[in-house]
Amino acid sequence: MAELETGGRMSADAQDQPSLSTLVSGIVTDTQTLIKHQIDMVRAEFKEDMRHTKDVARFMGLGAVLASVGGLFLLTALALGLPRLFPETLDAWSGFAIVGGVLTVGGLVAIVAGQRVLARYNPLPDKSFNALQENLTWNTTPTPSPS
Repeated sequence: MAELETGGRMSADAQDQPSLSTLVSGIVTDTQTLIKHQIDMVRAEFKEDMRHTKDVARFMGLGAVLASVGGLFLLTALALGLPRLFPETLDAWSGFAIVGGVLTVGGLVAIVAGQRVLARYNPLPDKSFNALQENLTWNTTPTPSPS
């Protein structure tokens, strides 16, 4: 009706509104930008989690080495101590036992510390991944058309 009143020409308001294809193109571009940002967030969170995982691996590795060396000392002490259960020779094998015991306890403490650090965080990038999954679900869910 507005066209009839203005002699077949569209009003200025109708000409200023973007077309449907422009709106859809803008939505697609915004969606692509959002997904790129979400992927960047997942990468950044993954790198941070990998750094924590390296720290845990260092503790666990140190604990394993110390516990292994301690076990070797305890086995050596046992091997030297069993044939010499007499008090005259107690000094030689008791030194090995003390050093081996200290190394084993130190290794076990390091292993427990690594396990506690690992238990405090999840090495997967949950926050960014969940946000990306939510955005993908929201963008791919068809909107109901008004009846």
